[in-house]
Amino acid sequence: MTQFSSSAFVATSTPARYIRRLCQHFAHKIPVNFNDQQGHLDFNCGQARLKADEQGLTLTVSSRDAGDLSKLQEIVASHFERFAWQESLQLEWRAPAV
Repeated sequence: MTQFSSSAFVATSTPARYIRRLCQHFAHKIPVNFNDQQGHLDFNCGQARLKADEQGLTLTVSSRDAGDLSKLQEIVASHFERFAWQESLQLEWRAPAV
């Protein structure tokens, strides 16, 4: 079965803050697992993974079909951008290199 995925990177000095905020926000609706370095969110239509490093935050979404992938991109981006308004951060999704 084909897996669809895309990733976005944002340069920020506070990646753990965004991992915490996103995961805590969704925890009352879906299964979530996180710490200051990474987060994993299990949506009905796929998964989102968050990973912090010294340069910022990488967000990766994956799903079994392109429509669900697009839906996940919208959900994750809209919530992230709402939480990141002070830094004016926006996500630009990129498909993995083939």
